[in-house]
Amino acid sequence: MAINRFDQGSVAWRSVIFMACMVIILAAIKSASDIMVPFLLAMFLSIICNPLVQLLMKARLPRALAIFTVMAIVILLGVWLGSLVGASITDFRGQLPTYREQLTEQLQPLVQYLAQFNINLSTEQVKEQFDPGRIMGLATDILSSLGGLMANTLLIVLAVVFMLFEASGISRKLHFALDDPQMRLQQIDRFLDSVNRYLAIKTLVSLFTGIVVGVGLFIIGVDYFLLWGLVAFLFNYIPNIGSIIAAVPAVALAFLQFGVGGAAATAAVYVGSNMVMGNVVEPRMMGRTLGLSTLVVFLSLIFWGWLLGSVGMLLSVPLTMIVKIALESSDDGRWLAVLLEGEPQIVSQPMQGQSFAPTDKDPN
Repeated sequence: MAINRFDQGSVAWRSVIFMACMVIILAAIKSASDIMVPFLLAMFLSIICNPLVQLLMKARLPRALAIFTVMAIVILLGVWLGSLVGASITDFRGQLPTYREQLTEQLQPLVQYLAQFNINLSTEQVKEQFDPGRIMGLATDILSSLGGLMANTLLIVLAVVFMLFEASGISRKLHFALDDPQMRLQQIDRFLDSVNRYLAIKTLVSLFTGIVVGVGLFIIGVDYFLLWGLVAFLFNYIPNIGSIIAAVPAVALAFLQFGVGGAAATAAVYVGSNMVMGNVVEPRMMGRTLGLSTLVVFLSLIFWGWLLGSVGMLLSVPLTMIVKIALESSDDGRWLAVLLEGEPQIVSQPMQGQSFAPTDKDPN
């Protein structure tokens, strides 16, 4: 009995010490967010770019030339996207009076219909709640905060380049750092492979989602379809609620332009693309569903947004997925991964090989 009480006490003390250390670490990250945000963004970009570098190297391109080629593409895309966002915001501000007039025209039949049920609202009251300027601001706030990182563009680009040069030796360095020169700790390799695979596939799926949304809105005739495709691409990293946030400004703008029919068609584009990409394509490419629970997604959005700002909100789910994959790679942490997972019967199984590979054998 004494031994059991001692064990329970030691476990409790370890838990308290662990929580205290986490509080200290989070406080340090919060105070150093100006440094951490560019670093995390650089790490995120390097993981996404690494498969392209590897592909160019397989085509017998030297590593240095492959890295600089990929970085040139990334920089050109960044400049183009920055100019696209800036031009869209400027043009929207110029068109704002027109959109307000269209809002009045679209709301007048709705106000008259509600008056038949003794629900008396004035058009001005409704316009105050649904100001088109707020609609655009919902999408551009995060994009503008990303643009604010342009002051650190040189730092981010250099960090990505150096990370890509070091990418091939990260696994070996971790093995030696953990006193495993014979590479017997397969959890390290599984973790690195899983993170690379998850982010690569998620980026590819998000890219196709953005393309589908952009093309769909172009066919409908919604203004700034390229901007909404970019927003859909970025917000697709946030499952469940990300697609809803991305759809709100585009659906509202379609309502201003075309009325209820145009808004319904725009909503159908978002719902259809996210259902196909999120429920069919992504699980097939990853081998199994790796979705976090809706509660965890919402809490991670709040937590990482508080810790790292708007960039933390965009990277909230990838960062949480990295934590979850790390927990899955450890026998001691798998129970916590179960709490994060939407389907606990999957993560509770012992991991064999890559964490994304479906298991055909029953471990029992």
